[in-house]
Amino acid sequence: QVQVVESGGGLVQAGGSLRLSCAVSGRTISTYAMGWFRQAPGKEREFVAAKNYSGRNAYYADSVQGRFTVTRDNANNRVFLQMNDLRPEDTAVYFCACGKTRFMSTLMMRSRNEYDYWGQGTQVTVSS
Repeated sequence: QVQVVESGGGLVQAGGSLRLSCAVSGRTISTYAMGWFRQAPGKEREFVAAKNYSGRNAYYADSVQGRFTVTRDNANNRVFLQMNDLRPEDTAVYFCACGKTRFMSTLMMRSRNEYDYWGQGTQVTVSS
């Protein structure tokens, strides 16, 4: 019933920017944290960014801090990931996910196990 769909991925040169969008249906996201994860070939799926249900607090992986910004538009049930100063190491499939519960700690928001609905992923490729 709940569907999560990412879009906006593509090929970009190093130093460029890309904006990912995540549309959610079947669930009102205003009471759920939303997270972004990514998985590169041969690597574990890792936390990228997340925002709590209210949109007041955002959390980022150290590797993207200062370059990525997660925003959410609760009225339209969407979240975004603005990615600036992209680097080749950012190349991965990016996934949007909905948190399981409203009350999620910082640590919980960084854990893939705390999300129950996931998108299919969108490929981001950064060329050098």
